[in-house]
Amino acid sequence: MDQPSGRSFMQVLCEKYSPENFPYRRGPGMGVHVPATPQGSPMKDRLNLPSVLVLNSCGITCAGDENEIAAFCAHVSELDLSDNKLEDWHEVSKIVSNVPHLEFLNLSSNPLSLSVLERRCAGSFAGVRKLVLNNSKASWETVHTILQELPDLEELFLCLNDYETVSCSPVCCQSLKLLHITDNNLQDWTEIRKLGIMFPSLDTLILANNHLTTIEESEDSLARLFPNLRSINLHKSAGLHCWEDIDKLNSFPKLEEVKLLGIPLLQSYTTEERRKLLIARLPSIIKLNGSIVADGEREDSERFFIRYYMEFPEEEVPFRYHELVTKYGKLEPLAVVDLRPQSSVKVEVHFQDKVEEMSIRLDQTVAELKKHLKTVVQLSTSNMLLFYLDQEAPFGPEEMKYSSRALHSYGIRDGDKIYVEPRMK
Repeated sequence: MDQPSGRSFMQVLCEKYSPENFPYRRGPGMGVHVPATPQGSPMKDRLNLPSVLVLNSCGITCAGDENEIAAFCAHVSELDLSDNKLEDWHEVSKIVSNVPHLEFLNLSSNPLSLSVLERRCAGSFAGVRKLVLNNSKASWETVHTILQELPDLEELFLCLNDYETVSCSPVCCQSLKLLHITDNNLQDWTEIRKLGIMFPSLDTLILANNHLTTIEESEDSLARLFPNLRSINLHKSAGLHCWEDIDKLNSFPKLEEVKLLGIPLLQSYTTEERRKLLIARLPSIIKLNGSIVADGEREDSERFFIRYYMEFPEEEVPFRYHELVTKYGKLEPLAVVDLRPQSSVKVEVHFQDKVEEMSIRLDQTVAELKKHLKTVVQLSTSNMLLFYLDQEAPFGPEEMKYSSRALHSYGIRDGDKIYVEPRMK
């Protein structure tokens, strides 16, 4: 049978890891030049390859000599073939079947939707634990075939594949722990529930950048569908628009990490309000949007939640409010404390035998206060001495000798006294 045209896996491998391009180096994982071997061996003057091979964007269309692949790749555990031109699953199978210890395989951005994956070909993937098929447009039929032949598959990446629906596999994949299915067009929760049926052991579900609408499922059903789900990512789920959808997440019995950014429901709240309201509604989570929820932060958030809803009409108060009132009791509203500096004070101005109560601005300088007092004491500003007496100060009056000094820097308060005296000539 004629080999497909284009560059082969083996050709690219020899070019990239040739002694000229990949000289002798020391250290784990580095390529090292192999000493001369018996005549006729394919290993002669070649390389002992690293266990992680990255051959992305190399124009690979076919496998090449399978005997050489087996000779060179016996110890390879990770293989990145993303963004090549592989369109025939048979060619992929020829590569993978000769890499016996392969655990990680990245086939992203290869046009593999152009061929059908047969079960005998998929069998060559049996040892793979992490499989990346992003932007491969792999059909659900292909995915099902893979799931049936990969008994140890733990992580599956199906991003950017234009999925609008999910097709259930005839068999469950008990081994899968992580499913990364972002940037598709999944909208209905009825599609997401199929993932729970297919992957009952799922620990992490990443659904970011889909168009997920409301979570239409009973609490008991959610618990049965995702009994082991520990982490869920719903970033930019454009259809989530009510708090009831957030409350439904509490139905996952093992959930402890949630990512919820860029959803319409939360846009009208401040960053602080969003975080506190989410923490209060999700009592079991220990990490929100990548940040650990400390015990003190949880209590602060739950108390905030009570005060936030305490003035709402009864019919608008969520059930969580009543749970938290049972926990903390009915809280008093927080006192409104104005922390802005005082702008003016009332002081007693003493001049000779006269005493006059005046309101003075604290943002003005000593020079400006003197101008203000000219008409009161009938003295020119150049002939005026001012002394400030703090009513609680033990040391007596303080001369206000610096014309450019602002009054607020003296700490003047209501009831303090200012004495005016003529300058002695």
